[in-house]
Amino acid sequence: MIGAMGLCGSNTGALSDEDSAIGLALVDVATISLLHEQALRESTLVNDQLQRALNSRVLIEQAKAVIAQMNGVDMNEAFARLARYARPDHLNLREPSGKIVEGSLAL
Repeated sequence: MIGAMGLCGSNTGALSDEDSAIGLALVDVATISLLHEQALRESTLVNDQLQRALNSRVLIEQAKAVIAQMNGVDMNEAFARLARYARPDHLNLREPSGKIVEGSLAL
């Protein structure tokens, strides 16, 4: 169940067949609108999460390149150094990667 809808009229008693059909049509439209809005909200949330993940991955790759260039190591070793730095303090790799790319942290 998504919600409830009350129908009021000027006459007492049951709704006519036509009024009932119109009421059901309104309920259907409202339900579709609510479901569409929910799907759009969920889609936006997933898109935002994917964009953040992509941005983090790009930043980590940039940091690996800086580490590799500054230390004359390959990308695997650069990643290992980044991970070793982040692991003891339970840091997300994005945090030190940002500092490395901006030049305030050298590994």
